[in-house]
Amino acid sequence: MNQTEHNARTFSFEFFPPKSELGLEKLLDTARQLSDLGPEFFSVTFGAGGSTRDRTFETAIQVGKTTNVPVAPHISCISASASGIREMLDRYRNHGINRLVALRGDMPSGTVDPGEFHYASELIAFIRQETGSDFHLEVACYPEYHPQAPSPLADLDNFQRKVEAGADSAITQYFYNGDAYLRFVDECQRRGIDLPIVPGIMPIMNFTQLARFSDACGAEIPRWIRKRLESYGDDLDAIRSFGSEVVTRLCERLLEEGAPGLHFYTLNQAGPTLEIWQNLRLS
Repeated sequence: MNQTEHNARTFSFEFFPPKSELGLEKLLDTARQLSDLGPEFFSVTFGAGGSTRDRTFETAIQVGKTTNVPVAPHISCISASASGIREMLDRYRNHGINRLVALRGDMPSGTVDPGEFHYASELIAFIRQETGSDFHLEVACYPEYHPQAPSPLADLDNFQRKVEAGADSAITQYFYNGDAYLRFVDECQRRGIDLPIVPGIMPIMNFTQLARFSDACGAEIPRWIRKRLESYGDDLDAIRSFGSEVVTRLCERLLEEGAPGLHFYTLNQAGPTLEIWQNLRLS
């Protein structure tokens, strides 16, 4: 597997929309620090069913203005209408944003009707129909397979539909098992899927929080890592030191094996990501 033969390595960082002015100030400080690394883009997440729609838009605009780094807001289609998606596309184009992360999104609690779109592939096809090639479209993929997929084969089929609908590149769910990513990329290449598949990287900062995230999204924490993290109890310094070492080694392996870059899930904090970056001697 070598995806860097035809594509330069790209590095990017993900944020979530803060809920307060103080949170926004802290996020913009994080963005300023990470902008010094020369990222390809910053992405900004979107809440279940569009619950952070306006905050996603406002955060993306603020981050872009503050750093001059291109932003890639998430846009999801669950509970969305075609007219609502069209309006969002117009708003982003009017603000000079030309990169989006196109997702199905999570169904809001208590909601039964997903709306006009059921799958990310339908959203991608709609965006291409409405805007042509105006946007670079990132999509999600799952080296350890989506937790709601009926089988690994079905999950690969779904990813291929997104690619065929017009995706430009993909970002994976985070993982700590490098073999899972490498095997996933090989399976995609055997299917003729030839677009950059950038590994999603989650720094380890808090074991309780990480375990909750991972159980919800289907990302495996290998037993040896989980046991070591559990053994540290409430010693956050030990957790972060061990986590930094583990994630650095994972990133080194991925880049050595030809991964086309790295996408860091920062949780709006600069420190853990900067430490891994410095360990990798990327600048």
